[in-house]
Amino acid sequence: MTSVKQVQVTFDCADPERLARFWCEVLGYVVPPPPEGFATWGDFDRSLPPEDQGSAFACVDPSGVGPRLFFQRVPEEKVVKNRLHLDVRVGTGLVGEERLAALEAECARLVALGAVRVRLLLADGVNESCLVMQDIEGNEFCLD
Repeated sequence: MTSVKQVQVTFDCADPERLARFWCEVLGYVVPPPPEGFATWGDFDRSLPPEDQGSAFACVDPSGVGPRLFFQRVPEEKVVKNRLHLDVRVGTGLVGEERLAALEAECARLVALGAVRVRLLLADGVNESCLVMQDIEGNEFCLD
């Protein structure tokens, strides 16, 4: 049998630290401690060659259950829909108006952080309602 592998989700982006801190707020993640020998991530970043400064950042689930999120700077802007997106599970086990209320409440919190509401997809008899959103760099995600 093969062993279970850990998964890291990587985002290409323009501003890794800003996007990582946004997702920390969305998911309740934290910034891991800086590498040994550095008091802060800023100290570590300043030790890198100028072209590499600010090029990457990460956040982790403080419980150790969820995947590490890694953010890397790329030169090109996002221009089309993501082929992969995160579903933020805020309505698990809820249906109907109760589910919609939970989705709307979380949507309001995330919009205050800079997210953009795209559209509400109402339950269709097969799938429950969900909200399509975009993070602060335009990456799609769903409130599910």
